[in-house]
Amino acid sequence: MSRVTLVPFAEALTRYEPVMGLEVHVELGTATKMFCGCPTEFGAEPNTQVCPVCLGLPGALPVVNAKAVESAMRIGLALNCEIAEWSRFARKNYFYPDMPKNFQTSQYDEPIAHDGWIDVEVAPEEGEVQTFRIEIERAHMEEDTGKSLHVGGATGRIHGADHSLLDYNRAGIPLIEIVTRPIEVPGELAPLVARAYVNQLRDLMVALGVSDARMDQGSLRADVNLSLKPSGSSVLGTRSETKNVNSFRSVERAVRYEVSRHAAILDAGEKVVQETRHFHESDGSTSAGREKSDAEDYRYFPEPDLAPVAPSREWVEELRGTLPEPPVERRKRLQDEWGFSDLDMRDTLGAGALELVAATIEAGAAPQAARKWWLGELARRAKESGAALADLPVTPEQVAGVQALVDEGRVNDKLARQVLDGVLAGEGTPEEVVVARGLEVVSDDGALGAAVDAAIAANPDVAEKIRGGKVQAAGALIGAVMKEMKGQADAGRVRELILERLS
Repeated sequence: MSRVTLVPFAEALTRYEPVMGLEVHVELGTATKMFCGCPTEFGAEPNTQVCPVCLGLPGALPVVNAKAVESAMRIGLALNCEIAEWSRFARKNYFYPDMPKNFQTSQYDEPIAHDGWIDVEVAPEEGEVQTFRIEIERAHMEEDTGKSLHVGGATGRIHGADHSLLDYNRAGIPLIEIVTRPIEVPGELAPLVARAYVNQLRDLMVALGVSDARMDQGSLRADVNLSLKPSGSSVLGTRSETKNVNSFRSVERAVRYEVSRHAAILDAGEKVVQETRHFHESDGSTSAGREKSDAEDYRYFPEPDLAPVAPSREWVEELRGTLPEPPVERRKRLQDEWGFSDLDMRDTLGAGALELVAATIEAGAAPQAARKWWLGELARRAKESGAALADLPVTPEQVAGVQALVDEGRVNDKLARQVLDGVLAGEGTPEEVVVARGLEVVSDDGALGAAVDAAIAANPDVAEKIRGGKVQAAGALIGAVMKEMKGQADAGRVRELILERLS
């Protein structure tokens, strides 16, 4: 393909309609791997969590992880899928360095769950919230691959690297791959729908308790398939597959970029290559990986070392009874209970603060106060430190404790921020920080009266205005007292004392 200039996203939509397919891989939070007893702890030393089974050594026989099967069924039920009465594993054959067996144990035409759906809500910058139903083709069980580390070069990719290292700790970890049917929505909303879908899947996995679904650690990864068709046509175009996209924002950016890239290729009269693509976080672009194989190229055949999985209907119904409240319904219920506006809730979700706010309210804080701390002061701290909001060294219980001090009048908002400083610095609970730093508000009339008298004496012109009936001028004296007492004066009582003296 010759080099082409990208077509702006909005312009591309005047001639083409995007069609998406999303494949989301979820690492299950089981204690051991899919087919062996090796641990699954994240971050262990390379190649220390392996055995003959997950390394594919001759003579090693796999055994299915029952907990992984249970998690797969609960995921399928939560996605409104049919749970198969009989399913089996297959060998997906292809050579890749991080596949120690040179095949992946997966499911092909007989998955554990199939024919489901999930509704996702999209909130454009302008206009009302819209709901789209995403159809699920299947959710199947498989094992994860190992991990390649490309050393040398500027990008961390294999291109330009001096050599590569392989860590097989991840090989064999249980995966559920959730595959959609083709998604056709208004073109301008396609990136937002893709982002909302992956976001909602993550929320669902966390609610089910089957995975921590941390995209930054690779326990939830999305493959974005995209093609373009001429406006009004029913003929699907050739698709590309952007692999292992690991953030909600990147899912949205990958869709936008591929729409622009495909449009440029088609406008030039050339053909889109069916291939995998690498996503680049630095600029939101993609680059070619390898030509994408079709299913027949993988030479699927039934796994001879594993028995079929045939869950009883009683087991299925028992698991159905364990499902939590669907995330969308829960969000609507919480919004009503908390009295949040649509914008309040949208901002809370966008900041990734829903569970933090919910836990803070559960610990005793008022809804708006909980939201204020997490979306204001703490969000600022997270941005400054480059940390995720949930990774800040402060708990919802501690945030509720800070707000309780405010509610009791023991600290004001300015002092409360200093209390948070201490908590974040590891100085103890909010109560301990207040005591250790001496941050409690001063409400003693003796101390306040002396400061008020000093402020009046130092600002006779302001005092005269107040005597003349301009009560609003008291703000200047209150500010002087607060400055003198380093923000620890009870502002309400200071105002009362000023007016008493000057009325």
